[in-house]
Amino acid sequence: MLTEQNYKDGQVLLIDKPLQWTSFQVVNKLRWLIRKNFGIKKIKVGHAGTLDPLATGLLLICTGKYTKRIQEFQGQAKEYTGTILLGATTPSYDLETEIDQTFPVDHISEKIIHKTTSLFIGEIEQYPPIFSALKKDGKRLYEYAREGETVEINSRKITITEFEITKIKFPEVEFRVVCSKGTYIRSLAHDFGKALNSGAHLTVLRRTKIGSFSVENATTIESFENQLRPKIETT
Repeated sequence: MLTEQNYKDGQVLLIDKPLQWTSFQVVNKLRWLIRKNFGIKKIKVGHAGTLDPLATGLLLICTGKYTKRIQEFQGQAKEYTGTILLGATTPSYDLETEIDQTFPVDHISEKIIHKTTSLFIGEIEQYPPIFSALKKDGKRLYEYAREGETVEINSRKITITEFEITKIKFPEVEFRVVCSKGTYIRSLAHDFGKALNSGAHLTVLRRTKIGSFSVENATTIESFENQLRPKIETT
């Protein structure tokens, strides 16, 4: 059982983030649980890499002195699995927004799908989605998007080391990607659709690895709470 000093000295907690939770909600929940458990007023807690509410999977939560290592963890390679739906796009590149355009898919074969992944291997230029938390002139991009404002977004260099198609159940394509910090899998799905002379958007996303950390070793928020609950309930 970890002590108050353990958390203050620094811990890396591997949490399997549930669907619909924001990364900040997870941080706030764990901070509250730790404070409540040990009866302390203040402890530093942060996460090493945001996951969208519609994504699940590995979230690294750092406590105490380990919050200074967040940038180090953020810089590590990440692995994702998920599902891309071919033949339609959405403004957010995922299920946050409704389908805005549909495209033909009759010309797309399994062979073409597998072959097209090679276009995205290595260092590439990628445009982040307009529905993202990136800031421009002090305002988040999704705020511009929701207000219907057009804003210029700059591309940035990212690296994709692996892009594997794991299953095709047309028009759904399941994949596994290993990529660098700053990669938007939603943008990858969108660009993949364009490369197929069609359209596409992301319907499922799960982060499975950050560096050497794996979601297989992660715990749920409920499990973490249950570990602390006996002490919480007696205080």
